[in-house]
Amino acid sequence: MRRGLLLLLAPALLAGCVASPARRAADAGIGTPADWSTAQAVAGSPIAAAWWTDFGDPRLDELIAAALVHNRDLRAAAARVEQAAAMARIAGADLKPSAGASFDAARRRQVFIGFPIPGVEVPSSTSTSLGPGVSVSWEVDLWGRLRAGARAAVADLEATALEHEGARLSIAALTARGWFAVVEAGRQLDLARATAESFRTSAEQVRSRYVSGVRPSLDLRLALSNQAQAEALVAARREQLDRAVRRLEVLVGSYPAGAIAPAPGLPDTPRPIAAGLPADLVARRPDLAAAERRLAAADARVAQARRALYPRISLTAGGGTASNELKDLLDGDFRVWNLVANLAQPLFQGGRLRANVDRSRAVGDEAVERYAALALTAYAEVESALAAEQSLAERETHLRRAVDQARAAERLALDRYRSGLESYITVLEAQNRALSAESEWLSVRRARLDNRVDLFVALGGGFEREGSS
Repeated sequence: MRRGLLLLLAPALLAGCVASPARRAADAGIGTPADWSTAQAVAGSPIAAAWWTDFGDPRLDELIAAALVHNRDLRAAAARVEQAAAMARIAGADLKPSAGASFDAARRRQVFIGFPIPGVEVPSSTSTSLGPGVSVSWEVDLWGRLRAGARAAVADLEATALEHEGARLSIAALTARGWFAVVEAGRQLDLARATAESFRTSAEQVRSRYVSGVRPSLDLRLALSNQAQAEALVAARREQLDRAVRRLEVLVGSYPAGAIAPAPGLPDTPRPIAAGLPADLVARRPDLAAAERRLAAADARVAQARRALYPRISLTAGGGTASNELKDLLDGDFRVWNLVANLAQPLFQGGRLRANVDRSRAVGDEAVERYAALALTAYAEVESALAAEQSLAERETHLRRAVDQARAAERLALDRYRSGLESYITVLEAQNRALSAESEWLSVRRARLDNRVDLFVALGGGFEREGSS
């Protein structure tokens, strides 16, 4: 329940941090163009929050819904958000006074040792002391050292929540790609089985013609070899399907039993989507927004390290009562108290404090460079996915035409062979070309779907955080 509430509150927590990444990009020296280099990048529909529904595949929707609930890596990321939230509360607690209550009770027997007196017992006394008390301490954050530490912890929490959001996006994408891999593997297996059956039929026809003395033994051996290769391909495709199914089952958090059945065909590539503007990308992508928050945390820790060089002022107060009798504990005459103010200025620590400032500054410099590198990678991912959209569409069109022509050539070669007008070598070449063309066409269809998933991820998924401030 606590984890679910925290994750529901995460978007509200992050609302104040998504406008600053664009400024960070400028500060890091990253120049961004006014538009993407691909001309048609801005044309299309906006990306929905549940972007995978664009594929129109109900089974895919079910698998992603299961993965977002049961995936173990995603659950681990949610646990990291809880850890960061606890650390933020711990850092914030240093700004507040701390108080403690105590109750001391003691009973003591004391013996007075002196000159022994014959016939007289050794004198002794027994006493009881009772002392309830309350103590309060507070460090006056005059220079803002504790506030800087709290800001760093909050920035870490924001970054961790954004990383969880990025993990959700990544798991959804991996599940989509895994499902498309399963469907393609199933179609490849169907194609291999149909091809093997076709090659068996051809081999029987060649055998019949060989027995009749019409064709030489070479034709029969080539036909049998082709058939055996087709059977081997069936086994290979079956193994590929099995591996793809088990990988997908792990992604959705279930036991890899190989029980998921592939769909009969791949979905069509969805309609074009709007890529938005390059300058907006850093605010949309969870990984970039998280990197900016890590950079903000590093900046706050530099300030914290610098202010550790200044004096610390702390106040400590305590009060209570001390008595030998319970009835006196509420009597003001037995009240005791103390108030202490402390001023501590670091003088010499072997350079430890200044070295910590240097270390914090170097960590900040590293965070800037990491952010810049991540931003450039993000731009490259979008540009590459946009460019691949067009080239993959062209490849699919050409390969579809190649499949049609190869199948027609296969039928023609078989007819001419039966009429004695063509050698069996031509039949083999036509059959293998038809198999290769259709297999490659299936692979390119899946590649287009995978590339669209990559584009969704590169653009940060749905744009529901765009324009937040």
